[in-house]
Amino acid sequence: MSSNPSDRASLGSYTEKLTIETPEQTSLDFAIAGVGSRFLALAVDTLIQTLVGFIVGVGGTMAIGGLASVLPKSAIWGAAVLVLFFFLLYFAYFAFFEIIWNGQTPGKRKAGIRVIKDSGRPLTVPESIARNLLRIVDWLPAFYAVGIVSAVLTKENKRLGDLVAGSLVVRESSFSDLKPVWQTAPAPSSPVLVPLGAIHLTLEESALIDSFLNRRSELDYDVRVRMADQIFQRVKPKLTLPADNALSVETILETLAYERRTTGGYG
Repeated sequence: MSSNPSDRASLGSYTEKLTIETPEQTSLDFAIAGVGSRFLALAVDTLIQTLVGFIVGVGGTMAIGGLASVLPKSAIWGAAVLVLFFFLLYFAYFAFFEIIWNGQTPGKRKAGIRVIKDSGRPLTVPESIARNLLRIVDWLPAFYAVGIVSAVLTKENKRLGDLVAGSLVVRESSFSDLKPVWQTAPAPSSPVLVPLGAIHLTLEESALIDSFLNRRSELDYDVRVRMADQIFQRVKPKLTLPADNALSVETILETLAYERRTTGGYG
């Protein structure tokens, strides 16, 4: 992973653009999300949480009060359930959406940012949970003071949760910038009549395929074969391959790139 001094922001020495060297020996550029866009995302998410919390809190309190008059002991259990709900609302909310929306919450979607691993890959479920549990510490002593200080002082605007999970927040435009690359995706050397499932690939996976196809002629034969197989094994579970598949690995990768380009499936 490396950064270029020419890609630094005008404020201090914070990195505005980050270049990640992947294990497949390809480079991916990501624009780092600033503190301002992250604050906007947090403000939107907090507003959603507050509205939901208010509605459920009022309704839950009224329900508990009604049950208590009939079953006095139910008030204790009702209060416990309400406390658990608020804990999940304010801490599990972020992990839940980042898991099902591939690194985004409603607020992050609004702000146009996304959480990824600092290797360029999506976060795993445990990593997302760990990242967001640290919000309890980032919040201290109030209003995310620790998290803000950490984001300001770290080169990649990382709060404590990002440091622990090995994640960073990037601008969604980083993924849009990959789209023009697909205009050079080659047509498959051997036509494949049945779609192989390129629509199921992530932008990162599609970028790796495209980068390999554009650079393969520069690689030694052994390296070329090994890299093609590594990429194929990574995406294979998402593909629909013929039962009697006799296609070479590179033909499959060519077909996936071609499908992605011709269907406009850029994510």
